[in-house]
Formats: sequence, structure tokens, C-alpha cells
Amino acid sequence: MADEPSRWQQRIAGEWHGRPSLFDSTGTWCGFEDIRRSSTFADGVTTYRMDGGLVGGGPLAGQFKLAAPFEFGVVDSDANRVYTGPDFYGTGQPYGSFVDAHYYGPGWQVDLNTWNQVLPDGQTQVYSSVLYQGWAVVGCFNGVYTRSDDEAHIAAFLDAETRRGPVPYILPTKQAGVFEGECELWGADQKPRGTVDVSLALEPIDLLRTRRTVSWGERTFTTDARRDGNRLFFEGPQAWGNAIGFGRASFGSWHFTDVVKVRSREFAIDSDSGMSSRGRLAVVYEIFHGNVLDSVLHGVITWRPTA
Repeated sequence: MADEPSRWQQRIAGEWHGRPSLFDSTGTWCGFEDIRRSSTFADGVTTYRMDGGLVGGGPLAGQFKLAAPFEFGVVDSDANRVYTGPDFYGTGQPYGSFVDAHYYGPGWQVDLNTWNQVLPDGQTQVYSSVLYQGWAVVGCFNGVYTRSDDEAHIAAFLDAETRRGPVPYILPTKQAGVFEGECELWGADQKPRGTVDVSLALEPIDLLRTRRTVSWGERTFTTDARRDGNRLFFEGPQAWGNAIGFGRASFGSWHFTDVVKVRSREFAIDSDSGMSSRGRLAVVYEIFHGNVLDSVLHGVITWRPTA
């Protein structure tokens, strides 16, 4: 047993409130999950709890409605967090204020890949769980959580999440601009490599196509992104790949002409029911050399119009 909690456990201590949305495998919004999440460290033992219920859900409701609160033990570590059941089994790897976790939920009967990103304010989490049956995606939960004792703040936050949850990931289509900010870079060895300036510049071509120029460190590349509903297709000239949106979160992959490829999540934190998403993007880019993870880049980038 550890004498004190890990740095990650200290980041997420206490109770978090959220209203993540449930999407089916096509990205169709199905309902909300009213959730209170907490984790405690006591007598050298870490326990994670999740209490709430699903509102709506459509055909997925029978599978994902909670019949009882979830609870599972955690072997707490900043190297590997091991989830010991009974409600979830698997592992998670922290990279600073971001954790990439893979585990199985016997009650939901799905494998989950959860990305949990604590924002620089320390009181906000951007969360997603992509749900799998074998290698096939069957759904996704995602949303934003807040940690607060202020009931008025919590009520206003949940009201905003109710509006924002179903909003699709659509970046500005008629206004050029750039999302930019300073992000954390971590090695696959979970050691910090410092901070990196990240930018995502948008040059609209028409309502469905945008030229994207992405830059971090020594890498800059341009690709034309074509949108088809909630799907994106990256069609060169310097990167190829695709993405699918589950509400405000777009999950993508980029392939280059060298050995580098990227697995990404871009989450429109402030997206509301307007015509396009502005404000802030919470980004996570997992950077691979061949099939081997090299580094994890994550943080918040903020919109600035350029024309």
C-alpha cells in the first residue's frame, strides 16, 4: 500500500459532476448520463465510485442504464493505474494531466478506451469513453465535468452541458482563423519533455471543405479536410486519414509520408447551438513512430479569427 496518493490521484480527488452524452456507433446522439464521479484514498487504498443514471438512450438504454452505483478498486500509481474490479478491470497510463485508460466493464459488457484530461484550471475534466465489442465501436460517452461545492455553479454547468452535449463537431466554415496555445509534451516513458506551442489554422474552402494547417514543435503539415455529416476525411497533400465525431468530440487519425502517425481527439469545449464551434479546443495527440507510441501532446488551444 502506498503512503500517499499519486500525483494523478491528487489531481482528481473529490467529487466531479457532469452530464456526458451517449452516442451510438454512427455518432447519433442517444441521451444523457447524469453522473457524480469520485475517487478516494484512505489507508493506502484507492477506490473509484460512479453514481447516476441514463436519461434516454434509445436501443442502447437496456445495456447502459445503471442498475446500481459502480465501484472498483485502483492500484494507484503514476506509472500504471490498475483497475481491480469488481465493476471495471484494466489499466490506465497517466501523462501529466491526461490519462489513457483501457479496461472492461462486465456490467456494460463492453471494452472501454477512456481519455480523461484535466484542464489547466484544475477544476475541469474533458472526458470520453469509446465503447467496443471486440474491435468494433458500439458507442461513445463524452462530456465535461466540474469539481465544485457551489450548488448554483453546478446547476448552471449541468444546464450548459445539456445544451452542448448533442452539438456536432463543426469548426468555422466561412471565417479563417487559428486555434493556438501552449500544450504539454510527454514521452511514452511518461516523463515530461516540456511545453510546445500548438496551432490549428483553418482556411475555409467551402461549407464542407477546410484547409487545415497543424503545427507543433518542428512538425507542420497541411491537409484538406472534407466533411460528410459527422465524418471528416483528410485528403492530403501532407497528411491523410479520417475522423468521426461523437457530438463535440472528433476522434481522428493522420498518416504522413514518414514513419509518424497520430491518433487524435479534438473536443470543442464551448460549442453551443450556433452554426459552428469557436472558443476553446481541448486537444490530445498521441504520436506514434511506426506502431510504437513515442509521445503524448495535450492541452487547450483557443480560437483567434485571422480574417
